[in-house]
Amino acid sequence: MSNDKLSDYDYVLPEELIAKNHVMPRDKSRLLVLDKMSGKMKHDHFFDILKYLKAGDLLVLNDSKVFPARLFGKKVMTHGEVEILLNHKNEDGTWQAIGRGLKVGNRIIFKNSSLKAAVLSKNDATYNILFNLSDEKLFAELEKIGHVPLPPYIRKDDTKKDKEQYQTVYAKEKGSVAAPTAGLHFTNELLDQIKAMGVIVEYVTLHVGLGTFEPVKEDNYKEHKIHQEFYSVRRKALENIQTAKKEGRRVIAVGTTTTRVLETVFNNDVLPTPDSLLPTLSGWTNIFIYPGYQFLCVDGMITNFHLPKSSLLLLVSAFAGKENISAAYKKAIALEYRFYSYGDAMLIIKNSTSILTK
Repeated sequence: MSNDKLSDYDYVLPEELIAKNHVMPRDKSRLLVLDKMSGKMKHDHFFDILKYLKAGDLLVLNDSKVFPARLFGKKVMTHGEVEILLNHKNEDGTWQAIGRGLKVGNRIIFKNSSLKAAVLSKNDATYNILFNLSDEKLFAELEKIGHVPLPPYIRKDDTKKDKEQYQTVYAKEKGSVAAPTAGLHFTNELLDQIKAMGVIVEYVTLHVGLGTFEPVKEDNYKEHKIHQEFYSVRRKALENIQTAKKEGRRVIAVGTTTTRVLETVFNNDVLPTPDSLLPTLSGWTNIFIYPGYQFLCVDGMITNFHLPKSSLLLLVSAFAGKENISAAYKKAIALEYRFYSYGDAMLIIKNSTSILTK
């Protein structure tokens, strides 16, 4: 088990390497390919990923859809401005959120909207907020007045272009407040090419929540607690994943969110039995993967370049090895790769004969 501290997962990134917009077309972003066994690397473009996949591989993507979860309103009594970032709906019908300018008891209105909100309670850093509209009407109103919840490090106001860019082309299940960004590099055409070469493509759902924005603060990172996020996996996908593992075929996860779903399911040993009639497997996960973790499902991973001292950097370090990731990040900075949500991608696999250089 690793005895590292969080400070061992720090690095300095020049400001100009933080991507403010996605490369278009999406698959023209750069791709760093890392062999997790040897540490060898190769530099390509994302559309070249076809060279590193093979027939029989199972590629798993997160089909969660980002909704405009950031709201700006005013308090009814004082007219003071507030900002709300929704996370997820609670079982009692309220919404968990973080925000600025909020206090328990506030009643909030929104410009040019019938939407109203009341702050009912607070739990640590989150608030429980009740809206006056049903889910269907609420989401329709959010599409009109809500803002794309861009990560704070992008440091720009969201635009109409972000509504398209900060969404995967295969997004389907509405519920995320942050994009599963490893999937932003795919185009429909590239996915068609991947399927045509015999790669099986499956989807899981994990609604990305506040944990994405929550920094790791404890130098003993094992003490960090991750917010729960809702996941769902369809029975057919589960069966295909199980079959691939039994046959020794590679399961390649697109993103840390997909990785967390797959490892949650296999860790808890909750895959349905053959006689189960459950159409889907769903639940909440707060799995925290850091160095020393033994992966049970994922054989390869497509991911972006993550923030220093983040839970996501710890996850990819657990998968590829701390030294390999550190070397890859140093090389990426030297070669001016673009970092974070709108940035370039990394493919982490093992025993790739296509990787030739250190």
